[in-house]
Amino acid sequence: MSMPSSLIGFALFKTFSAHLSYPFTPTENVLVQTVAVAVGSMPLSAGFVGVIPALETLLLPSEGGPLHISIPKLILWSIGVAFFGVFFAVPLRRQVIVKEKLPFPSGTATALMIAVLHGKDTRNLVASSSSPSTEPERPPSTEDHARSWKSKTRLLGGAFCVSAAYTLASYFVPVLRNLPVFGRGLATHWLWALNPSPAYVGQGIIMGTSTTLHMLLGAVVGWGVLSPLAKHNGWAPGPVDDWAKGSRGWIVWVSLAIMLSDSVISLGGLVLEPAVRAVMAMRRRGDGGSGSYQRLLQGGDEGEDGAQNSSYESVAGTLHHRRPRKPHHDPAEEEEPEDLPPSHLVSNKTVIIGLFLSGLLCIFSTTLVFPTVPLPATLIAFTLALLLSIMGVRALGQTDLNPVSGISKLTQLLFALITPNVLTNLVAGAISEAGAQQAGDIMQDLKTGYLLRASPRAQFHGQLIGSVAGAVVSAVVYRLYTTVYPVPGELFQVPTAYVWVDCARLVSGEGLPKGAWTAACIAAAAGAAATLARGWGLKGSRWREWVPGGIAVAVGMYNVPSFTLARAVGGGVAWWWKGEETTLVILASGLILGEGVASVVSLAMASVGVPHL
Repeated sequence: MSMPSSLIGFALFKTFSAHLSYPFTPTENVLVQTVAVAVGSMPLSAGFVGVIPALETLLLPSEGGPLHISIPKLILWSIGVAFFGVFFAVPLRRQVIVKEKLPFPSGTATALMIAVLHGKDTRNLVASSSSPSTEPERPPSTEDHARSWKSKTRLLGGAFCVSAAYTLASYFVPVLRNLPVFGRGLATHWLWALNPSPAYVGQGIIMGTSTTLHMLLGAVVGWGVLSPLAKHNGWAPGPVDDWAKGSRGWIVWVSLAIMLSDSVISLGGLVLEPAVRAVMAMRRRGDGGSGSYQRLLQGGDEGEDGAQNSSYESVAGTLHHRRPRKPHHDPAEEEEPEDLPPSHLVSNKTVIIGLFLSGLLCIFSTTLVFPTVPLPATLIAFTLALLLSIMGVRALGQTDLNPVSGISKLTQLLFALITPNVLTNLVAGAISEAGAQQAGDIMQDLKTGYLLRASPRAQFHGQLIGSVAGAVVSAVVYRLYTTVYPVPGELFQVPTAYVWVDCARLVSGEGLPKGAWTAACIAAAAGAAATLARGWGLKGSRWREWVPGGIAVAVGMYNVPSFTLARAVGGGVAWWWKGEETTLVILASGLILGEGVASVVSLAMASVGVPHL
């Protein structure tokens, strides 16, 4: 949400600029979005959309659950996992941003949007993929800038109002959330319905056409082929939407197998990357040739769990890997001077002390909140979190995809070899996911700041402040939602929570229904082949985009079709749109924000008993 945060911050501060005693420049806008993203990402970092509801509602008594975690403990846990990823990532800035100049497409796109909103010259912000124009661009006049700002603000406000109105209408008329567009029979018995959520459409716009089509393919295979097959063969005799005996609970194993194989192959490529880079560098030095290093695996057109860390395909697609390199240039062989004075950088002393203290805080909070988790397991999980966060940062910088779900699943797989305890497995995976999430968030923000010459030290402080605020707010709002609504329930199905528990049971060899093991092995092999083909076999080929992405297919297969269809509509809008890309992102942001704000109003109405029609 870095781009929407930048938009909202710009609109608010510009609205009240006459009453401010200081200017609101691009650097202030960078700081605003840094704090906002830190607050908004805490529900993901602390696991309030996944591991926490899994521990509280889905864990069996034989597995040490279900747990009930008090609000003070939720806050302590959130703060415990909020900082160590930030402290660990800050020293990586010099290597991956200043020296290697990894693109971090969302961070670059955010910098571009901020520059456009403030009327700054964007010609030198990023290198264009096209040949440089011989005609100099005319800087926007004050009148042009004011007109552009007003039109974008009106579009954002209009999309916000439409989305909020629909969300409030769906509260009073709940049938709007499940429209039987394919007939009542398919909607009732096979779950083929449409939830025309404006936020889902907006997310589909930001994900892009390729990702949403891959998700749609997963929905067709999972719910159009595998679900009837499992039902017909008696492998899933219960109702289709039953997680225990229905085809919904059977499909999840196939989906998880694809996710695991994709994660292992992709992260394996990142592990091998330094070795491949060194070999290529030696070959270039040996034969005196030029040429640039090519990544072993490429990706970035899949979103995490359908919505996390979107690639901003429309805007950022033109910003991927566009910075030209000089002949014989190897970024690993030269020393880049510091881009800012030391007073604007985070000192090594601060990093070392902060990492040590934040590590102790993580271990202490985990031990206090989950006393049955052994201390050695927590130490191993913390160490793995630091190592895997490096992979997350590099993947994010290269592909705009922070594979936090894959990182957590890989940790769960490793911990299944250490201990078969499901509770320990879940907590260990949560620690790894939190570290990678926080490291990726701050690195995207630092890329935006690097391009706009903002102070990394100020952004670092903003991230810490936002994380503390987000930890408190997220814990309170999570408990408010679970008090007012049944979780999991029809409205809040928390599919990611099921992914966590089912993955822990899968890697421990438990809970597989009849026929699921064979189907999961076939799906894992197909997912691995697709990932290898996209990352290596078809690299540079025009056929690469036709090979489905593993994570996107698995997400479309895992979630009910109504989750995917609206996003596919958004992907269709992104394909159809021929205008300015920034305008499309603003439209999508308004749709997402309108439903988000209106859902809080719906929560308030539900808590006081306002009836549905």
